[in-house]
Amino acid sequence: MSLSRRAFLRNSRNVLVGTLAFSNGAIALLAPSRAWSLPLNHLSEAEGDTLLKVTRYIFPHATLEDAVYALVVKDLDSAAADNTVNNLLSTGVRTLNDRSGGNWRNLGTEEQFRLVEAMAGSPFFEKIRSTAVVSLYNNELAFAHFGYQGSAGDGGYLYAGFNDLDWLPEPPLKDSGVIPT
Repeated sequence: MSLSRRAFLRNSRNVLVGTLAFSNGAIALLAPSRAWSLPLNHLSEAEGDTLLKVTRYIFPHATLEDAVYALVVKDLDSAAADNTVNNLLSTGVRTLNDRSGGNWRNLGTEEQFRLVEAMAGSPFFEKIRSTAVVSLYNNELAFAHFGYQGSAGDGGYLYAGFNDLDWLPEPPLKDSGVIPT
């Protein structure tokens, strides 16, 4: 199948592309490849990139891969099928760019953070925050990164490593509660 340059450019116009650094071995095992791309249907590539970076400032995890944050952008892009949401996100990105004197993405990290922080509580900020809290933490890549072992079934964690938090001190036996048999 041949693909003309024009068709390639037209079809790849709104695609957020990245490369995984794979600092965490578990994520490397789950990701299909080191390179990832995210087709955007309603947002531009610049808007998607900005939303990814804003999400990183709202939920900062220095070692969490951009591919996990891109899942938030994917969900925001899906929500942007609604014109109200699309308008909210586009206006928010435009506001960041206006307040930065041009392109927010070209600012240094401290200045970017200051501008995002100034928007805390705005509908734009809250839309990203409320979407990210679910999208960011409810996926296999995040589970692997944070060491979440998943559901232990009906028995819960009582006999399946509930006490594997090695950063907590061992509680005295009298404070441990009753362990049913």
